[in-house]
Amino acid sequence: MTRQAPPRVLTVAGSDSGGGAGIQADLKTMLALGVHGMSVITAVTAQNSLGVQGAWELPVEAVRAQYRSVVDDIGVQAVKTGMLASAELVETVAELLSGTDVPVVVDPVGVSKHGDSLLAASALDTVRKRLLPVATVATPNLDEVAQLTGVRTQSESDLRRAAEAVLALGPRWALIKGGHLEGDAVDLLTDGTETHWLRAPRLDNRHTHGTGCTLASAVAAGLAKGLSVPEAASAAKDYVTGAIAEGFALGGGIGPVDHAWVWRA
Repeated sequence: MTRQAPPRVLTVAGSDSGGGAGIQADLKTMLALGVHGMSVITAVTAQNSLGVQGAWELPVEAVRAQYRSVVDDIGVQAVKTGMLASAELVETVAELLSGTDVPVVVDPVGVSKHGDSLLAASALDTVRKRLLPVATVATPNLDEVAQLTGVRTQSESDLRRAAEAVLALGPRWALIKGGHLEGDAVDLLTDGTETHWLRAPRLDNRHTHGTGCTLASAVAAGLAKGLSVPEAASAAKDYVTGAIAEGFALGGGIGPVDHAWVWRA
């Protein structure tokens, strides 16, 4: 007998040659969480534990062709976006997503873990006006909130204001990642009416490369499996917390989280 395919999730993002973030982190997360991951590569980076040494966008036609190839034949139950690099690519991906009736998780990637820019400044307005309005869930970190809205978050009490500013740009839910704050690792999930605080102990591990990509992909995996947004976000938080706890040294800089920790636990 032919086994039924697991839920299918498509990631639209850049490639991380070091394997800790981007497409590579997305696909590892999806495998660990029991969904079938597929990819649309938007850019290629030369990247390692020390930073990003170079980045090259793919042509719009290549991105569009990858997307249509997967969606029109295989189909998807959820889509996650990451590094989109340029205004032209953001516009193209937003257009493709608007015609795909599945949950969309938008990780508005602006900079890498090392502070390297992964999104052209000219693309920010397109992210605001075209991409975030098609998102089921937007998952910005605090730097990305500031980049997109101008709201700067200094403490846990500021997270509500950050979420309101992001929701004003159009996503149905905002998941504000508060990992850069002091104290517990606290994220805020809200749709403006319903609010959930996702809290975990802060772990003493510097090897956290790929956390943002991993969280967004885990949320998308949960949505593809039929979970509600709060259920998917809570499960994703648990998965990422475990992955951070098992993060390991790689190269001479910041190592990755361990996407396979669930198999080693």
